[in-house]
Amino acid sequence: MSVIEKNKELAQLWLQLVSEGKIEELCALTHPEWKMYGGPPVMPSGPDGIRFLFGTFDHVDQLWEVNLMLAEGDLVAVRATNTCLQNSFFGIPAQGKQQVFTSTFIFHIVDGLMIQTWRNADDLGRVLQLGAKLVPATAEV
Repeated sequence: MSVIEKNKELAQLWLQLVSEGKIEELCALTHPEWKMYGGPPVMPSGPDGIRFLFGTFDHVDQLWEVNLMLAEGDLVAVRATNTCLQNSFFGIPAQGKQQVFTSTFIFHIVDGLMIQTWRNADDLGRVLQLGAKLVPATAEV
């Protein structure tokens, strides 16, 4: 199996483990210098960053479904859809409200370990599903 195919398998497994909330299994696939871009601010590097990330939200039942995967060299790009139930998102009550949103990830994989993750998700669409309203700012005088 080629390195590119192995990297694609790791990207798929990564999202599966996120879906299942298997934090320590994710940590085992994480490079000590791992960084995530597009996640919470001041996130630590490496496996501690994974633990920190999962600590930023309450319990979530989710399923990531890969819609498209492209790979070249040590990079894997994934377009995925998440279907989830979570008590709140960005402070907006969400209990009992199913949310469906898309996200694009670019995974940088070195020697079979995740070293960088870029995330760009439709968080605006997600909060709108929960009933958030866009209100124009008023001009300050």
